[in-house]
Amino acid sequence: MKNPSMLIVAALALLPVPALADGPIRQTTVETQAAKAADRAQILAMAGNYKVRFDMQETTPWVAGYTPLERKISGGNEVVRVIEDTPDHIALQHLLVVEHDGKTHVIKHWRQDWDYQPARVLVYAGQGRWVWEAVPERMRAGRWSQTVYQVDDSPRYAGWGQFETQAGVRRWRSNWTWRPLARRDAVRHPVYDRYYSINRHQPTPTGWIHWQDNTKMGLKDGKPVPIVQESVLNTYERFDGYDVKAADDYWAKTKDYWAAVRAAWTRVVADTKGGIAIPEEAETGTVISGRLLAIADDIQAGKITTAAGSTEAQSLIEGRTTRIE
Repeated sequence: MKNPSMLIVAALALLPVPALADGPIRQTTVETQAAKAADRAQILAMAGNYKVRFDMQETTPWVAGYTPLERKISGGNEVVRVIEDTPDHIALQHLLVVEHDGKTHVIKHWRQDWDYQPARVLVYAGQGRWVWEAVPERMRAGRWSQTVYQVDDSPRYAGWGQFETQAGVRRWRSNWTWRPLARRDAVRHPVYDRYYSINRHQPTPTGWIHWQDNTKMGLKDGKPVPIVQESVLNTYERFDGYDVKAADDYWAKTKDYWAAVRAAWTRVVADTKGGIAIPEEAETGTVISGRLLAIADDIQAGKITTAAGSTEAQSLIEGRTTRIE
């Protein structure tokens, strides 16, 4: 009888070798161009009109005595539009469309920016701080970073990773990234104060999914420790059975203002070697978030001009942001 361990080794040798998501990507020029085109198509395909389902569940506690929260499922209608598109950069703006008391309300939601082969990304560093982090040079080729911005276009989190196909499913998977608490958690003032996460974006036959593997972390003796694991699955199903025009009308009237806001944040962030800091509140995010959104509403209602609103926004961003050197 043959040695059982040798049989196991032989059997393993016959299995397909998994792609190393964390290793350098080596491709010919033609392969690189084809892969980039496929990546861009997948990113751009996230734009559209959707019914969204948010499924959040704390699962495994990592400390004794912690009871995970009950599963929470919510949803809504969301419009996603391409607002910037160059060969190495794509920006997608999300807009929530809410029906309340017979009226339609549009809420500017998150934004996701994709950049090809980035040299650095702006990552969350805790307590209202974001710092520049270099992407290892050998890991840049063929990869994209995704930077997620809050409703006021201030930074939220960023990660980098590659698009790959496993088990017949194409997906983008990030590296491990630090993230600030979502409003749903922050307003409860829980024992954890940040997430350590992996994000995946995958197309489906009817839309796409954003899956988050979150380790909720709290501080103990000044160091982050794991409190509980959370799984979040956001499902975007193509759907236009709601007032899509309301979102497009809002964006048409406010897009120049929000372009000025993005430019202001970009200037502040670029004019630093280390990063930026800005005070945050549990209920609103940054301390200027509420005002920046209110300015957009006033512009949409015709109460102030885009120029006046943009000037005030730029002053707020400059005045409340501290540069980290």
